[in-house]
Amino acid sequence: MSERADAATPRGIDPRGPRFVAGITAVLLLVDVFLGLTGLSTARTADGWAIASATPGERFLDHAFLLLLAIAVLFAWGVASPRTAPWGALYRALVAPRLGAPTELEDPRPPRFAQGVGLLVAVIGLALHLLGVPWGLTIAAAAAFVAAFLNAVFGLCLGCQLYLLLQRAGIVGRARPASA
Repeated sequence: MSERADAATPRGIDPRGPRFVAGITAVLLLVDVFLGLTGLSTARTADGWAIASATPGERFLDHAFLLLLAIAVLFAWGVASPRTAPWGALYRALVAPRLGAPTELEDPRPPRFAQGVGLLVAVIGLALHLLGVPWGLTIAAAAAFVAAFLNAVFGLCLGCQLYLLLQRAGIVGRARPASA
């Protein structure tokens, strides 16, 4: 097939893949919320918040921080190279072959943007934790969990909806041609 034919072929992704990825991400974020609720981020001492008196090293080594850092790396991987990101590769290798072909393909830009939104939320939580802000990491992980859960269970991708809103406003992407 020539390059010209390849360029004319509609490209898209199986919409079930991002939902599968969101399911795994939701489980990881739920564990992180639990670790945040039982860890340094929300602990109180007689003098106030434990995180306020913790050293930067103690904040960095907190289990909730380390898990959210790993999740942030996975979000970054999903933005930088979605084809090689681990959960997407797992879906394509183990799950997709057992399913029928998708009835339609999805534009890959909104799910990729959603990964970037997840990365931003995770980075904000990590930064707040390192700065000693109580509940910062836990709230960020909980917000990301809600978004991942909605995508995995109901197919409602909040980051994708944000992308489409920004696309309509002309801020990102190109508007799709109107269908006849």
